[in-house]
Amino acid sequence: MDQERCNKLLLGTWLRGFIHTVIPVSLVVQLLFCGPNEIDHYFCDVHPVLKLTWKDTHLIGGVLTANSGTITLGSFVILLISYTVILVSRQKQSAEGRHKALSTCSAHITAVIIFFGPCTFTYMRPDITFTEDKMVAVFYTIIVPMLNPMI
Repeated sequence: MDQERCNKLLLGTWLRGFIHTVIPVSLVVQLLFCGPNEIDHYFCDVHPVLKLTWKDTHLIGGVLTANSGTITLGSFVILLISYTVILVSRQKQSAEGRHKALSTCSAHITAVIIFFGPCTFTYMRPDITFTEDKMVAVFYTIIVPMLNPMI
């Protein structure tokens, strides 16, 4: 990988993250809030904030779900493709090299699955809040990062 390709990947990541953030912020900032100002969640997430407004937020919830779903699913597919390319390219290596690549990729894939599983549950569904959302949020924000060094 050369410096130009690295810079392009970095710029693409920043742009994607910026666009992914600007969409929910621009939609939520336009809403009017009244009544209770406490969300029923561990951190300020978009869907619990939408519950505080008196406006109909079905359209905004749909846009946010599509936005988050695209980012989550797209990132997951890109990761799976990259792992597939790595494993296929290692077929010509020695048995020891293949074993090393497989053990490294399997640990990374495990971390990716236990991170993207709960994220998919939380963000790739319509604007409905379940009681399990808080437990799932704790899992992917606290438990998964703690498991990463062990994996």
